[in-house]
Amino acid sequence: MTDVSIEISDDPAGAAAVLLAAIDHAHVALSGGSTVGAAFEHLTALTPDWSGVTVWWGDERAVSPEDERSNYGLAKRLLLDRLERPPRTVHRIEGERSAAVAAAAYDALLDDVTLDLALNGIGADGHTASLFPGSSALDERDRRAVAAEARLEPFVDRITLTPPAFAEARLLVYLVAGEAKAEAVRRAFAGDPDVATPASLVRGRRTVVLLDPAAASLLG
Repeated sequence: MTDVSIEISDDPAGAAAVLLAAIDHAHVALSGGSTVGAAFEHLTALTPDWSGVTVWWGDERAVSPEDERSNYGLAKRLLLDRLERPPRTVHRIEGERSAAVAAAAYDALLDDVTLDLALNGIGADGHTASLFPGSSALDERDRRAVAAEARLEPFVDRITLTPPAFAEARLLVYLVAGEAKAEAVRRAFAGDPDVATPASLVRGRRTVVLLDPAAASLLG
């Protein structure tokens, strides 16, 4: 049984940045999305030094790092390029190599690695990382990273960490904002685990859920 706590605030991105700023000598998996981007901007104001951090990604699109759809590209623009002391190591998912090749390479890189913190979002359909409703990746028990088909725009193939990789994380942080995500949040954290809502199946050793009031509005 994992430890799950839910925190509601007007600035969940800021709360996520505080958690990220507190870590050092750690393995951290980042994600994409506008709310996560806001957390990156908060983080650069809180700490200019991430020299003890090794950076990973929870998922990526099969695109080049210069592509505007790249999760790595978002983190580079809003976080990595703004730090005075950059991370110790940055393990980018090489999506330009194709999803299957990039996933196999990332799985090998993650061998014997335990994430200290993974920062995830949730889609309106209940997906997290690139684990989509009904995806075969939800059944993965051995590999830490796999290729995944796109189930929403932009329709490009994906690379994603798997439920076992997230389950080993010492802290999994969900960052969610907006009324459009409220039903998915309800299913993920107030309903039964279900492959129709992948976020209901993905937990770390400890899980913190950071929500704004709109995203939390259906939790009761």
